[in-house]
Amino acid sequence: MASKTVLNISSLALLLVFGFLAFEANARTLEDVSLKERHEQWMTQYGKVYTDSYEKELRSNIFKENVQRIEAFNNAGNKPYKLGINQFADLTNEEFKARNRFKGHMCSNSTRTPTFKYEDVSSVPASLDWRQKGAVTPIKDQGQCGCCWAFSAVAATEGITKLSTGKLISLSEQELVDCDTKGVDQGCEGGLMDDAFKFIMQNKGLNTEAKYPYQGVDATCNANAEAKDAASIKGFEDVPANSESALLKAVANQPISVAIDASGSEFQFYSSGLFTGSCGTELDHGVTAVGYGVSDDGTKYWLVKNSWGEQWGEEGYIRMQRDVAAEEGLCGIAMQASYPTA
Repeated sequence: MASKTVLNISSLALLLVFGFLAFEANARTLEDVSLKERHEQWMTQYGKVYTDSYEKELRSNIFKENVQRIEAFNNAGNKPYKLGINQFADLTNEEFKARNRFKGHMCSNSTRTPTFKYEDVSSVPASLDWRQKGAVTPIKDQGQCGCCWAFSAVAATEGITKLSTGKLISLSEQELVDCDTKGVDQGCEGGLMDDAFKFIMQNKGLNTEAKYPYQGVDATCNANAEAKDAASIKGFEDVPANSESALLKAVANQPISVAIDASGSEFQFYSSGLFTGSCGTELDHGVTAVGYGVSDDGTKYWLVKNSWGEQWGEEGYIRMQRDVAAEEGLCGIAMQASYPTA
């Protein structure tokens, strides 16, 4: 009788184990189905089309891994920022990194300009947002083209044009991509903001976005459109390197081109909040500092305009922690900043 009871208990235990395993397997299958459906919805949302079923399966698996990583990060809730499923959700981090084409390694501090006109600025506002002062055009999207350098330089030029003329004009990144090809700048293959400023000076200006629209590919320079200038600059200066205090003086006076290390997966999927990590200082992306402020908990931040469309970040922007312990700033934001002069 006792052995029969033991047998019954063992059988029940086995049934429970098999039942639990079956439930777990079923849950995993449902999760996989759910993630496949989410990938399909995501494809529709972002207009993604794959060459064949093999590529679709590959991208679906990458999407699944990214979603799981994003949800685990958000569920942990231990950072002041959130991640989100955006247009980069079917890319591995290595693939994402390969898209960033700022040529920071081509520039050394020895080549930087000797003058900094904001050196003697002694006081700045506690917070500033150049968008509220009408000096920032709407968010743009560089797409597949690695020309962040052009978007950064153009945004800074649009800012100084507004401050010097009173007119906010959306200027042409495509003109830089097509026509600024003599030096380091090589269109979708990357470039430097300082070299873009040199081109704008030598070219005596840039045309408007409307008259020389963005195509997102390397194209032949339109000489007729290039010859028509809507805005010009007189020169450019570099902000002293590795000094957030110097960068603050500059941003308090105009939108500033900055280079950052945007290679991390947390930057790839940044969605909202005050970004505090994790990144290095291998500069690979050009963006524009268009303000600064202090969050409710007292954390200081830079307001940065990106060129990845409104779906990324806070409608195209990111707030990055300011006044960090490292002199080069978070993600190297204070390492290689510069601005045009009117």
